[in-house]
Amino acid sequence: MKQIKELTRAEEQIMQILWQLKKAFVKEVIEELPEPKPAYNTVSTFIRILETKGFIAHHSFGKSHQYYPLVSKEEYQNFSADKLLNGYFDNSVERMFSFFVEKEKIDLKEADEILKLIEKLKNK
Repeated sequence: MKQIKELTRAEEQIMQILWQLKKAFVKEVIEELPEPKPAYNTVSTFIRILETKGFIAHHSFGKSHQYYPLVSKEEYQNFSADKLLNGYFDNSVERMFSFFVEKEKIDLKEADEILKLIEKLKNK
């Protein structure tokens, strides 16, 4: 299993775009970013960092590079969820669920859906 590293907010924003587009040139990534658009060199630097971290790779077309993800969105979601669960809730799903309920981040309908999922798992 590959070692996943944590991304900065800017790196994650670029990864979100690459996960959505599947493959893109720097110019295409910039087009998807919100205003004010960062400079080409800034985005290019972040993309090189992502490549160094093993999150993306590229195909060369002359001097241009088209980038594509090596780490899937699901893999990074799992990494982030595990980090959240282990780092802040002592690996307790119950504590995490309680936190979100107390902070009113989960409404009754969502809680009901979660309970249905739990029942489904119990019946397997």
